[in-house]
Amino acid sequence: MRKVYPDARSALAGLLRDGMTIMAGGFGLCGIPETLIYAIRDSGVKNLTVISNNAGIDGVGLGVLLETRQIKKMISSYVGENKTFAQQYLAGELEIEFNPQGTLAERIRAGGAGIPAFFTRTGVGTVIAEGKEVREFDGELYVMERGLVADLAIVHAWKGDTEGNLVYRKTARNFNPVMATAGKVTVAEVEHLVEPGQIDPDHIVTPGIYVQRIVHVPNAVKHIEQRTVRKRTDPATPAATGSGKEV
Repeated sequence: MRKVYPDARSALAGLLRDGMTIMAGGFGLCGIPETLIYAIRDSGVKNLTVISNNAGIDGVGLGVLLETRQIKKMISSYVGENKTFAQQYLAGELEIEFNPQGTLAERIRAGGAGIPAFFTRTGVGTVIAEGKEVREFDGELYVMERGLVADLAIVHAWKGDTEGNLVYRKTARNFNPVMATAGKVTVAEVEHLVEPGQIDPDHIVTPGIYVQRIVHVPNAVKHIEQRTVRKRTDPATPAATGSGKEV
Protein backbone atom coordinates (compact mmCIF):
# COMPACT_ATOMS: atom_id res chain seq x y z
CA MET A 1 0.00 0.00 0.00
CA ARG A 2 1.38 3.39 -1.01
CA LYS A 3 1.67 5.56 2.08
CA VAL A 4 3.67 8.56 0.86
CA TYR A 5 1.68 11.50 -0.52
CA PRO A 6 3.10 14.51 -2.39
CA ASP A 7 1.70 17.14 -0.02
CA ALA A 8 -0.42 17.62 3.10
CA ARG A 9 -3.58 18.40 1.16
CA SER A 10 -3.52 15.11 -0.72
CA ALA A 11 -2.50 13.21 2.44
CA LEU A 12 -5.71 14.40 4.11
CA ALA A 13 -7.95 13.98 1.06
CA GLY A 14 -11.10 12.04 1.86
CA LEU A 15 -10.41 12.01 5.61
CA LEU A 16 -11.79 15.37 6.74
CA ARG A 17 -15.40 16.15 7.57
CA ASP A 18 -17.31 18.59 9.73
CA GLY A 19 -17.76 17.58 13.37
CA MET A 20 -14.91 15.05 13.48
CA THR A 21 -12.43 14.48 16.32
CA ILE A 22 -8.74 15.11 15.59
CA MET A 23 -5.69 14.40 17.75
CA ALA A 24 -2.78 16.77 17.10
CA GLY A 25 0.63 15.79 18.45
CA GLY A 26 3.38 17.91 19.94
CA PHE A 27 4.23 19.61 23.19
CA GLY A 28 3.94 23.39 23.26
CA LEU A 29 5.28 24.26 19.82
CA CYS A 30 7.74 21.34 19.73
CA GLY A 31 6.91 18.56 17.31
CA ILE A 32 3.59 19.99 16.15
CA PRO A 33 2.26 18.75 12.76
CA GLU A 34 2.08 22.31 11.47
CA THR A 35 1.94 21.50 7.76
CA LEU A 36 -1.04 19.22 8.32
CA ILE A 37 -2.72 21.83 10.55
CA TYR A 38 -2.48 24.39 7.72
CA ALA A 39 -4.00 21.87 5.31
CA ILE A 40 -6.90 21.33 7.73
CA ARG A 41 -7.39 25.09 7.91
CA ASP A 42 -7.41 25.40 4.12
CA SER A 43 -9.94 22.57 3.79
CA GLY A 44 -12.57 24.64 5.62
CA VAL A 45 -13.87 21.82 7.84
CA LYS A 46 -15.58 23.10 10.98
CA ASN A 47 -17.07 22.12 14.34
CA LEU A 48 -13.96 20.12 15.14
CA THR A 49 -13.14 18.52 18.48
CA VAL A 50 -9.37 18.68 18.86
CA ILE A 51 -7.40 16.63 21.37
CA SER A 52 -4.02 18.20 22.06
CA ASN A 53 -1.72 18.96 24.96
CA ASN A 54 -2.12 22.65 24.12
CA ALA A 55 -3.80 25.01 21.68
CA GLY A 56 -0.66 26.51 20.18
CA ILE A 57 -0.20 30.27 20.35
CA ASP A 58 -1.87 33.05 18.42
CA GLY A 59 -1.16 32.48 14.74
CA VAL A 60 0.93 29.34 15.25
CA GLY A 61 -0.05 25.68 15.48
CA LEU A 62 -3.65 25.06 16.45
CA GLY A 63 -3.95 28.80 16.97
CA VAL A 64 -4.63 29.15 13.23
CA LEU A 65 -7.69 26.88 13.53
CA LEU A 66 -8.96 28.94 16.46
CA GLU A 67 -8.58 32.12 14.45
CA THR A 68 -10.75 30.67 11.67
CA ARG A 69 -13.20 29.33 14.30
CA GLN A 70 -12.98 25.79 12.97
CA ILE A 71 -12.59 24.29 16.47
CA LYS A 72 -15.74 23.74 18.52
CA LYS A 73 -14.15 21.91 21.48
CA MET A 74 -10.66 21.40 22.89
CA ILE A 75 -9.63 18.45 25.06
CA SER A 76 -6.36 19.68 26.53
CA SER A 77 -4.19 20.08 29.61
CA TYR A 78 -2.61 23.50 29.02
CA VAL A 79 -3.79 26.44 26.94
CA GLY A 80 -2.38 29.46 28.75
CA GLU A 81 -0.34 30.95 25.89
CA ASN A 82 -3.22 31.56 23.49
CA LYS A 83 -5.19 34.81 23.82
CA THR A 84 -7.62 33.84 21.07
CA PHE A 85 -8.42 30.67 22.98
CA ALA A 86 -9.13 32.63 26.15
CA GLN A 87 -11.32 35.16 24.36
CA GLN A 88 -13.44 32.48 22.67
CA TYR A 89 -13.80 30.47 25.86
CA LEU A 90 -14.81 33.45 28.00
CA ALA A 91 -17.32 34.46 25.32
CA GLY A 92 -18.89 30.99 25.42
CA GLU A 93 -17.80 30.26 21.85
CA LEU A 94 -15.46 27.37 22.65
CA GLU A 95 -15.93 24.26 24.79
CA ILE A 96 -13.06 23.02 26.95
CA GLU A 97 -12.46 19.67 28.59
CA PHE A 98 -9.46 20.16 30.85
CA ASN A 99 -7.34 17.20 31.94
CA PRO A 100 -4.34 16.85 34.23
CA GLN A 101 -1.46 16.37 31.80
CA GLY A 102 -0.60 12.83 32.88
CA THR A 103 -4.26 11.85 32.75
CA LEU A 104 -4.56 13.20 29.21
CA ALA A 105 -1.51 11.22 28.08
CA GLU A 106 -2.85 8.06 29.71
CA ARG A 107 -6.33 8.54 28.23
CA ILE A 108 -4.74 8.68 24.78
CA ARG A 109 -2.45 5.72 25.47
CA ALA A 110 -5.40 3.72 26.77
CA GLY A 111 -7.44 4.50 23.69
CA GLY A 112 -4.62 3.31 21.46
CA ALA A 113 -4.29 0.11 23.50
CA GLY A 114 -8.00 -0.69 23.32
CA ILE A 115 -8.61 0.10 27.00
CA PRO A 116 -11.99 1.86 27.32
CA ALA A 117 -11.42 3.23 30.85
CA PHE A 118 -9.05 3.23 33.82
CA PHE A 119 -8.91 4.53 37.39
CA THR A 120 -6.51 7.17 38.71
CA ARG A 121 -6.10 9.06 42.00
CA THR A 122 -5.38 12.29 40.14
CA GLY A 123 -8.32 14.65 40.43
CA VAL A 124 -10.19 12.88 43.23
CA GLY A 125 -12.05 15.42 45.34
CA THR A 126 -11.75 18.18 42.73
CA VAL A 127 -13.87 19.47 39.86
CA ILE A 128 -12.01 16.97 37.65
CA ALA A 129 -13.99 14.16 39.31
CA GLU A 130 -17.41 15.78 39.00
CA GLY A 131 -19.88 13.52 37.21
CA LYS A 132 -17.41 10.62 37.04
CA GLU A 133 -17.42 7.29 38.81
CA VAL A 134 -15.25 7.18 41.94
CA ARG A 135 -14.28 3.81 43.37
CA GLU A 136 -12.21 2.66 46.34
CA PHE A 137 -9.19 0.41 45.86
CA ASP A 138 -7.00 -0.66 48.80
CA GLY A 139 -8.39 2.10 50.97
CA GLU A 140 -7.84 4.89 48.43
CA LEU A 141 -10.33 6.65 46.16
CA TYR A 142 -9.82 6.63 42.40
CA VAL A 143 -11.72 8.40 39.63
CA MET A 144 -12.58 6.67 36.38
CA GLU A 145 -11.31 8.24 33.16
CA ARG A 146 -12.29 7.15 29.65
CA GLY A 147 -9.77 6.27 26.97
CA LEU A 148 -9.63 8.58 23.95
CA VAL A 149 -9.82 7.58 20.30
CA ALA A 150 -9.91 10.07 17.41
CA ASP A 151 -11.23 9.89 13.88
CA LEU A 152 -7.86 11.23 12.76
CA ALA A 153 -4.45 11.60 14.40
CA ILE A 154 -1.89 13.98 12.90
CA VAL A 155 1.69 13.66 14.15
CA HIS A 156 5.14 15.05 13.42
CA ALA A 157 8.24 12.85 13.34
CA TRP A 158 11.90 13.64 12.89
CA LYS A 159 12.49 10.62 10.65
CA GLY A 160 10.30 8.06 8.99
CA ASP A 161 10.54 5.46 6.26
CA THR A 162 8.11 4.89 3.43
CA GLU A 163 6.43 2.08 5.40
CA GLY A 164 5.48 4.52 8.18
CA ASN A 165 8.00 3.55 10.86
CA LEU A 166 8.67 6.73 12.85
CA VAL A 167 11.40 8.20 15.04
CA TYR A 168 10.91 11.33 17.18
CA ARG A 169 13.46 13.70 18.73
CA LYS A 170 13.50 14.94 22.30
CA THR A 171 10.48 17.04 23.36
CA ALA A 172 8.62 16.12 20.16
CA ARG A 173 8.35 12.61 21.62
CA ASN A 174 5.69 13.91 24.02
CA PHE A 175 2.17 13.01 22.82
CA ASN A 176 3.10 12.21 19.21
CA PRO A 177 3.78 8.46 19.80
CA VAL A 178 0.64 7.79 21.85
CA MET A 179 -1.53 9.75 19.44
CA ALA A 180 -0.17 7.78 16.50
CA THR A 181 -1.72 4.66 18.04
CA ALA A 182 -5.06 6.24 19.01
CA GLY A 183 -6.31 7.54 15.68
CA LYS A 184 -8.60 5.48 13.48
CA VAL A 185 -6.42 6.92 10.71
CA THR A 186 -2.96 8.37 11.39
CA VAL A 187 -1.23 10.81 9.06
CA ALA A 188 2.41 11.63 9.79
CA GLU A 189 4.56 14.47 8.54
CA VAL A 190 8.27 13.61 8.63
CA GLU A 191 11.35 15.78 8.29
CA HIS A 192 13.64 13.04 6.94
CA LEU A 193 12.07 10.37 4.73
CA VAL A 194 14.14 7.25 4.06
CA GLU A 195 13.67 3.82 2.55
CA PRO A 196 12.70 0.75 4.60
CA GLY A 197 15.69 -0.75 6.39
CA GLN A 198 17.49 2.57 6.77
CA ILE A 199 16.23 3.06 10.33
CA ASP A 200 17.74 0.90 13.06
CA PRO A 201 14.85 -1.25 14.31
CA ASP A 202 15.87 -0.47 17.89
CA HIS A 203 15.31 3.24 17.20
CA ILE A 204 11.76 2.94 15.86
CA VAL A 205 9.21 4.41 18.27
CA THR A 206 6.02 4.09 16.21
CA PRO A 207 5.77 0.94 14.05
CA GLY A 208 4.47 1.55 10.55
CA ILE A 209 1.35 -0.54 11.13
CA TYR A 210 -0.13 2.45 12.99
CA VAL A 211 0.52 4.94 10.17
CA GLN A 212 -1.65 5.04 7.06
CA ARG A 213 -0.35 8.15 5.28
CA ILE A 214 2.91 10.12 5.20
CA VAL A 215 3.94 13.51 3.86
CA HIS A 216 7.57 14.61 3.60
CA VAL A 217 8.23 18.02 5.22
CA PRO A 218 11.98 18.59 4.82
CA ASN A 219 12.03 22.24 5.88
CA ALA A 220 9.81 22.21 8.95
CA VAL A 221 9.82 25.49 10.87
CA LYS A 222 11.03 25.15 14.49
CA HIS A 223 9.18 27.75 16.55
CA ILE A 224 10.32 29.01 19.94
CA GLU A 225 7.35 29.56 22.22
CA GLN A 226 9.11 31.71 24.80
CA ARG A 227 12.58 33.06 24.14
CA THR A 228 14.53 33.59 27.35
CA VAL A 229 18.08 34.97 27.24
CA ARG A 230 20.50 36.08 29.92
CA LYS A 231 21.06 39.81 30.20
CA ARG A 232 24.50 40.79 29.01
CA THR A 233 26.88 42.43 31.46
CA ASP A 234 28.59 45.63 30.31
CA PRO A 235 32.27 44.63 29.81
CA ALA A 236 33.33 47.90 31.46
CA THR A 237 31.36 47.13 34.59
CA PRO A 238 32.92 44.82 37.19
CA ALA A 239 30.89 41.70 37.83
CA ALA A 240 30.38 42.66 41.49
CA THR A 241 30.85 46.30 42.47
CA GLY A 242 29.54 46.13 46.01
CA SER A 243 28.10 49.16 47.80
CA GLY A 244 31.19 51.36 47.43
CA LYS A 245 31.43 51.79 51.21
CA GLU A 246 34.21 50.69 53.45
CA VAL A 247 33.37 48.68 56.53
